[in-house]
Amino acid sequence: MRLSAADPLDGLADIDAANVVRCARTLLRRPLLRLGGPDGELLPLVYRHRVVLGEMFTAMLGYRLVVERKFARLYKAGPGEDSTRGVQELSPRGYAYVALTMAALTGTGRQVLLSRLVSDVRAAAIEAGMQVVDTIADRRALTAALRHLVSLGVLTETEGTVGSATSSEAPAEALITIETDLLGQLLAGPVSDAQDAGHLVTLAARTAPRRVDFQVRRKIVETPVVLYADLAEDEREWLLRNQRRESYLLERCFGLYTETRLEGILAADPEEYLSDVMFPGTSTVARIGLLALPDLLSKDSEESEVDSAGRSPVTADRVREVCERLVTDYPAAWSRQAAEDLDGIVTEVLALFVHMGLAVADGERWWLSPAAARWWPEPDGDPERDIPEPAPEPEVPGWSLFDEEGGA
Repeated sequence: MRLSAADPLDGLADIDAANVVRCARTLLRRPLLRLGGPDGELLPLVYRHRVVLGEMFTAMLGYRLVVERKFARLYKAGPGEDSTRGVQELSPRGYAYVALTMAALTGTGRQVLLSRLVSDVRAAAIEAGMQVVDTIADRRALTAALRHLVSLGVLTETEGTVGSATSSEAPAEALITIETDLLGQLLAGPVSDAQDAGHLVTLAARTAPRRVDFQVRRKIVETPVVLYADLAEDEREWLLRNQRRESYLLERCFGLYTETRLEGILAADPEEYLSDVMFPGTSTVARIGLLALPDLLSKDSEESEVDSAGRSPVTADRVREVCERLVTDYPAAWSRQAAEDLDGIVTEVLALFVHMGLAVADGERWWLSPAAARWWPEPDGDPERDIPEPAPEPEVPGWSLFDEEGGA
């Protein structure tokens, strides 16, 4: 069955269409889906609808889908230059160790001892021209890389744990099993076609020929806020012409609801499943960032300049001033860290804004997106500042049923 270009789910029964949407959302959140992993119970359903899912991802986003009995791999466009889309637990060196570990595992076989794997990875690092030093930071980076591969299901801790690689002494031995089928599915770019590491990243970010509809839909699906000013001219013109149809398709195929504004489009997931970072959140950083937005977006701010996308600039000093006032006014509302390390809180608040797409770093300034006003808080109370209302004065007794008319 060929899918309709106007409606990829046209012709499917309602229950089948709902299951396809559920599977598509799961694959967007977990591009490597496996039995025994998070949401792995949906793999049989993905396998059942693999033809429809594959055609829908190809027609809508230009993504390639590989589905087997034990795993499903959605090859999405790589992040390219976007540094906010990485795994938070991995440092740049940790990412380098992920690549080196994958290279070392290629000819290892099904099982390997942890000590042998660590030795092979460090040998590969030296061969690649990396400086290998036996420090706690280096060991943590390597351990984080191994743990990441364990979380993906590529490595299985058959006996022992990869965490022992952090030890400064001889690490406790562990037996590691390698899922070779998953290992071969990790890289999104064609290694044989890449001239160097940078070229491989470029190829991974370009999983299909450049088409305007693919480029725009990918940005809307993968990024909460898309500003017209950030789009190429042809992309902007295409989106303005097709906004209504695209809103219907995104809701129909992926369960996303779009909000169209003067500056751009926001895609929201009512179930909050596709969001890997929640904002607003419950942490001190998230709450301080939320409460700081009104002052940072205030029209009477010293910074009245706006760019072509409607962003307004703020400095770290301005953010620090607002955060300091919040910490001082409500000392019992935050963690001890906020009072002891205000500079660290400011750094984390700005990093959160950037990660959420609410700010863009530019030298000494950060440009706040107009979409940040969507989270303008509306407090329903101020318990630390509330002044109790005075008790009402007792009423003076008036006329009584027992009073005689005209007085006593």
